[in-house]
Amino acid sequence: MSNLEKVLESGKFVVTCELNPPKGTDLVPLFEKAEALEGIVDGFNLTDSHAARMAMTPLAAAHLLTDRGLEPILQITTRDRNRIALQGDLLGADALGVHNVVFMGGDPPTTGDHPDAKPVFDVYSSMMIKAAASLQAGTDMAGNRIAGNPRFCIGAVVNPGAQDLDEEIKRMGEKIDAGASFFQTQAVYEPAAFERFARAASQFPVPVLAGIIPLKSEKQARYMTANVPGITVPDAIIREIGDADDRIATSLAIAARTIKALDGMCRGLHIMAIGWESHIPALLEQAGIER
Repeated sequence: MSNLEKVLESGKFVVTCELNPPKGTDLVPLFEKAEALEGIVDGFNLTDSHAARMAMTPLAAAHLLTDRGLEPILQITTRDRNRIALQGDLLGADALGVHNVVFMGGDPPTTGDHPDAKPVFDVYSSMMIKAAASLQAGTDMAGNRIAGNPRFCIGAVVNPGAQDLDEEIKRMGEKIDAGASFFQTQAVYEPAAFERFARAASQFPVPVLAGIIPLKSEKQARYMTANVPGITVPDAIIREIGDADDRIATSLAIAARTIKALDGMCRGLHIMAIGWESHIPALLEQAGIER
């Protein structure tokens, strides 16, 4: 079992965070961020060309974190590779000691820094979840036997702010049936809306880690509300961050307040600090999360 899997099964409150592999080969900043959070977070998501912007493969970064005794979580999108390459990546991950994976579709290439790139989307995320489970059982997606079985802790994503919540819950159930054992959510700014999701999702006995993105500016808040499906930053919060004299302090206060309001509704947090990783310890302390 991976360390993340042990923590998830223990029933303890889980904290994961997101790190972006570099657009280049300089991994020092990533290592410094991860090492500074050792013992504070339970796992580090390594993003797969975040926001469709080309970056180092997360598999390499994840393997190098394991060399440093840290716990990586490999994000795998279905945007860029077909089922042959994706299954090959999974086998490679196991061989390199990377056993935590989270599957998602990924942002379309048109939104990134290579807008002319052709999207693949050969499979959807629940198919890859099922493929990972199948590889563990000894066969590939085509039913062919493989030599040696990998071991994965399989995660998935869910959007508590989806317009069609019933459909989102249905997809969540399909991912669980396929083999997902934990979920990380889209960023939460409306605890009341998350509560509706949590009630609907309570039928599933799997840990859900609520997504937290500390707001850096009014502009960011308005952009996410307008452009990111499932994220709605309330007008009052947008005004609060826009009027702030100390944006970092205000941002952490807003995020801590949200985390406190989610008490009892989730099994943990998935923090997407986007460059503010150094503020994660202060955020958790302010939110009353003991590590």
